[in-house]
Amino acid sequence: MTKILNVSHLEKSYSSGDKTLNVLQDISFDVEARTTFAIVGPSGSGKTTLLGLCAGLDRQDSGSIELCGQELSNLNEDERASLRNRKIGFVFQDFQLIPTLTALENVSVPLELRGEPEAGTRSKLLLEKVGLKNRINHYPSQLSGGEQQRVALARAFSTRPEILFADEPTGNLDAETGEKVEKLLFELNQDFGTTLVIVTHDIELANKTQHILKLKGGRIAENLKTPTHG
Repeated sequence: MTKILNVSHLEKSYSSGDKTLNVLQDISFDVEARTTFAIVGPSGSGKTTLLGLCAGLDRQDSGSIELCGQELSNLNEDERASLRNRKIGFVFQDFQLIPTLTALENVSVPLELRGEPEAGTRSKLLLEKVGLKNRINHYPSQLSGGEQQRVALARAFSTRPEILFADEPTGNLDAETGEKVEKLLFELNQDFGTTLVIVTHDIELANKTQHILKLKGGRIAENLKTPTHG
């Protein structure tokens, strides 16, 4: 199968006062297109840092990251932003909706930025798909946490990304709401044929993916296919 993400000998450290904190050390793995992949590990293991590097939001110290056929270290900031706009979707723990825009407007923004002529129609259909047909004109403050995350899912899939990065997508939700959002995330991923990379501390959620990368202390502890997907 085609590899959509290829990470080789990745290193990342940060300076803190006179100390150097090695966040990621010698990380190598790849993700096949149209699969589901989880990155797990305890707090401080480097999960979110790794996600940010893979998505081109930050730069590594050494090693290489090839995303959607592009070597990220060869791209300048504008080229990275262009790659993200064209091929990458994001879902965050804290939803990151624009508070002054309605649900419909929030979903429409990435489409309008790309000059899509049917932005409003497509956004409406997506909101119906995530069960928010009657909430499209509500602002984020008028929506529950679960509803806000469903708007965020609709927005993430609106541009039909090749790969979607989800950082603790159910981290701010109660168990029941989290399960509904999880189900929707996997359903949309299946419908759109997207590659899904999830950062989570929830091993139950990770086990629903096809592949799990376990981090510990900034290193790979395990790299395995999940039992259910053999």
